[in-house]
Amino acid sequence: MSDTSKFKLSEAKPDLSPKRLQKRYRAETRFRLYGITAIVFAIGVLGILLGSIISSGTSAFIQTEIALDINFDANIVDPEGTRTKESFLEGNYRKLWRDSLFTLFPEVKGRKQKRALSKLISRGADLTLREKVLNDPSIIGTTKRIWVKSSADIDSLNKGKISRSTIESDRRVKNHQIAWFDKLIDENRERLAFNSSLFTAGDSREPEQAGIGGAVVGSFLTLIVTLLLSFPIGVMAAVYLESFAPKNRWTDIIEVNINNLAAVPSIVFGLLGLAVFLNFFGMPRSAPIVGGTVLALMTLPTVIIAGRAALKAVPPSIQEAALAMGASRLQAVSHHVLPLAMPGILTGTIIGMARALGETAPLLMIGMVAFIVDIPRGLSDPSTVLPVQIYLWADAPERAFVEKTSAAIMVLLLFLILMNLAAVILRKKFEKRW
Repeated sequence: MSDTSKFKLSEAKPDLSPKRLQKRYRAETRFRLYGITAIVFAIGVLGILLGSIISSGTSAFIQTEIALDINFDANIVDPEGTRTKESFLEGNYRKLWRDSLFTLFPEVKGRKQKRALSKLISRGADLTLREKVLNDPSIIGTTKRIWVKSSADIDSLNKGKISRSTIESDRRVKNHQIAWFDKLIDENRERLAFNSSLFTAGDSREPEQAGIGGAVVGSFLTLIVTLLLSFPIGVMAAVYLESFAPKNRWTDIIEVNINNLAAVPSIVFGLLGLAVFLNFFGMPRSAPIVGGTVLALMTLPTVIIAGRAALKAVPPSIQEAALAMGASRLQAVSHHVLPLAMPGILTGTIIGMARALGETAPLLMIGMVAFIVDIPRGLSDPSTVLPVQIYLWADAPERAFVEKTSAAIMVLLLFLILMNLAAVILRKKFEKRW
């Protein structure tokens, strides 16, 4: 008789399946708890990061302004007496606002004190008054109350960035300057206004005059070049590799290299642009045409991979039906498969463009780190982009650039969120489920 036959039913081990199930349920509960904890921790860290950026950058959207009664003396504004734009550009507008400021403080004597008093007003007040005259020459010979920007230090003081309780030797704004500014407040000559120049002006050595207008235009021009190069080339490469290329060793090597290029550090593409586009072809340094070409090389693998994935998602029966109706392979792909895959291709392209918008390293290698004051008007004009502008301001020694840096980061994050949101909307709206 076998051993199994000797086994008695009474000696059978108890069924442990309920205990095992409870153990598995407890393990599953712990795993869920770990996942929720990780998500909460990530959201908390993200909230701290965004909170610090927003708290530091919100104040950059407003600017302290001071009202001065400006006497637009014709001899100062129009030194040639011709009432022409060329004559207005030669006017001594600094003398206009300095005379008005000194009139408000007749007790201020001496060159040193007057220089300290002048530091309450931004050096950009000259440009403000000049624009007033150029836009409306009829104000010449009249006295108008004009709101001009304060200096960066006075603006920081007014926003609470500089504490009045700090000892004078450790404070950029001295006691007598605080007293002068308090007098302007008492006379209702101070206000906080929306800082429109933050979005319209280019970079500047003076924090109160610096803006991201030039960087935004430079980023837009750079992304236009990137899109015009990477999108058509990437789509054509994806269509060829997926629908027309023979399956052999060479195409396998090409596919592996495309996947590897997607993981190459971005600074390598910057070195390639420096060696090829600048040194070999002699293209203009720090121009959107070069920056867009370098970013197109970096974005191209992402577009190709996304395009191939979108083409694979289209059921083969659609192409087979077109071929059965007498269409050529090119007609079947271009008229039927490609339109159905286009939402996925656009989604991958937008994600690649969003990555290109946030890149800094490759653009530093081709000279887009230069100090650019003027807003670019063409693809070959010197320019910078938002990430590089943030890098420059973060390295600036002036305290007032801290809020400018945070504000520029907020704008960049807004653009990235909108681009990713557009990708999600396109996918949800046009995606077909087979």
